[in-house]
Amino acid sequence: MVAKLSHSSRRKSRKAHFSAPSSVRRVIMSAPLSKELREQHNVRSIPIRKDDEVTVVRGSFKGREGKVVSVYRLKYVIHIERVTRDKANGQSVQVGIHPSKVVINKLKIDKDREAILEKIRRGRETRVKDDE
Repeated sequence: MVAKLSHSSRRKSRKAHFSAPSSVRRVIMSAPLSKELREQHNVRSIPIRKDDEVTVVRGSFKGREGKVVSVYRLKYVIHIERVTRDKANGQSVQVGIHPSKVVINKLKIDKDREAILEKIRRGRETRVKDDE
């Protein structure tokens, strides 16, 4: 994981956030896992990815469920199927939602994602042992 850069200066914090490279934006765009997934994987949150199934928990689209259609790192938003708005000309457009405002219900798991989950799980387990 990349070392987090934090500044007490509002100006520097905002500059770091909005000029962050894609690799750092991926980590910033993490979403919490549902209670069931959290118990199953012993991981609290993970960077969101296309084809994850999520539930919106904040905002006017609260309660909507769907699959992540795209992850728009440049704007720090994700697009979810069935979370749309109709334009004045009748065209339907996706509404961007920040990943922190959703909960992941189902992960799209492949070998790379499994390795990430295992890495986080091991880190959490060693942290718990150190505290004892």
